[in-house]
Amino acid sequence: MSLDRLLGRIDEMHNPSVAGLDPKLEYVPRFLQDAAFVKYGHTLEAAAAAILEFNKALIDVLCDIVPAIKPQAAYYEMYGWAGVRTLVETIRYAKGKGMFVITDGKRNDIGATMSAYAAAHLGTVDVGGVTAEPFGADALTVNGYLGTDGIQPLLDICEKLDKGIFVLAKTSNPSSGELQDQKIGDKPVYEVMGEMCETWGSAQIGAYGYSTVGAVVGATYPEQLKELREKLPHTMFLVPGYGAQGGGAKGVAAAFDGNGRGAIVNSSRAIMCAWKKEAGCSEADFAQAARREAIRMRDDITSYL
Repeated sequence: MSLDRLLGRIDEMHNPSVAGLDPKLEYVPRFLQDAAFVKYGHTLEAAAAAILEFNKALIDVLCDIVPAIKPQAAYYEMYGWAGVRTLVETIRYAKGKGMFVITDGKRNDIGATMSAYAAAHLGTVDVGGVTAEPFGADALTVNGYLGTDGIQPLLDICEKLDKGIFVLAKTSNPSSGELQDQKIGDKPVYEVMGEMCETWGSAQIGAYGYSTVGAVVGATYPEQLKELREKLPHTMFLVPGYGAQGGGAKGVAAAFDGNGRGAIVNSSRAIMCAWKKEAGCSEADFAQAARREAIRMRDDITSYL
């Protein structure tokens, strides 16, 4: 089961964190940008090429200490077709280094359209009798607010191809409560969504006791994180909001079960841009700065588990 593979890697590395690769060109050291501009000019192709080199260098230094990456699709789509190609190549490169890949796409639709999203990001397509894998991620973030018929196509692929999903439940952004904290009967919407995750995943429970259906629960709301951990025993959490968004390791600890499992915590800018914030760090040392930040994050989180 897909999330068993992720949990196994977390155990092996003693590191329940994921590096969010959400790159803007401004995050990329100037020497990588300049090399791409020389080759491609000031074009979208140049931006995508510089970002790919940036991503590869980060993956090279993180793959032995961080179990997973989480590329956010929007940061690649903003550079057009060339950016989307960089997303594909980033996923393949990370998987080639043994990393688990969660594509952060937050896709949401119904019927045939959701089946197409599922095939694109997690599955395969038929091209004249030849089976091809478009993106090839191990897991995908999704929006469950269209209900079960927007999730079922994903469940089918998860079972058939050993994939996983993370459904938005209590997100880390400041205005999430405008909808997610509203009540349905006596329960907040985020709790109802969490219960749906438990139901959707009930037929696909892995060896660690967690299903193929995880939930996104933000580090910026530690009380809700603790509440949902108690109520959703079979749902693994993807926890954004650590670091740059203000979530701390002490609060994040509530996402884990009594065995120190059941969650993976994301950090994006703090890792990618560590070279900009570390005193005395040259841009040529950007990858090692990211590694140092990833180790600091690992040690910070595990000190509370």
